[in-house]
Amino acid sequence: MANRSDDTSAVGVDWDAEAAGFDEEADHGLRDPRVRAAWAARLEAWLPGRPADVLDLGCGTGSLSLLAAERGHRVTGVDLSPPMVELARAKLAGRDAVFLLGDAAAPPVGEQRFDVVLVRHVLWALPDPARVLRHWRGLLRPGGRFVLVEGVWGTASPAGIAADRLVGLLEPVAGQVRVERLSEDTALWGKEVDDERYAVVAML
Repeated sequence: MANRSDDTSAVGVDWDAEAAGFDEEADHGLRDPRVRAAWAARLEAWLPGRPADVLDLGCGTGSLSLLAAERGHRVTGVDLSPPMVELARAKLAGRDAVFLLGDAAAPPVGEQRFDVVLVRHVLWALPDPARVLRHWRGLLRPGGRFVLVEGVWGTASPAGIAADRLVGLLEPVAGQVRVERLSEDTALWGKEVDDERYAVVAML
């Protein structure tokens, strides 16, 4: 599944059909230099300072993967949509990155282990997030970390996962957990937003 848009019906979105126009959203394509710089700065703070193995789940067209690769990290991206994966491969051609077709909840990475599991706007849409987090925990090396960007969107029929709930789900699988509120950082979204958006960095 690719990163969601502001459409709260994203669980039922045909991501193959959405792929061609996916990067038109400011926080998806990161084509606006200000938006790109804002995400680059956040990733620099969230990811290790040394080159690391990063697993980008629900990677979409690979925009966050590209920012991570530009920082010297080795990236493995996973997405369920073949057109998204093809766009990501093209975007990161020549980089230290591999993109796999598969389910973010059970990524097809075999015995490979990672320093970071990076997930943006995906966990909220997966069945049984507690079980998924336990599985992802097994993909991390000792001393690894989760970087999870999530939120709650909409007012009449809110969709998403609240920060407090996600912190609670992480307690059995991670040690130090830090929440960063992102709603007021308009540079990340290319506009003002009035819903809950945040990142959780959880160290093992």
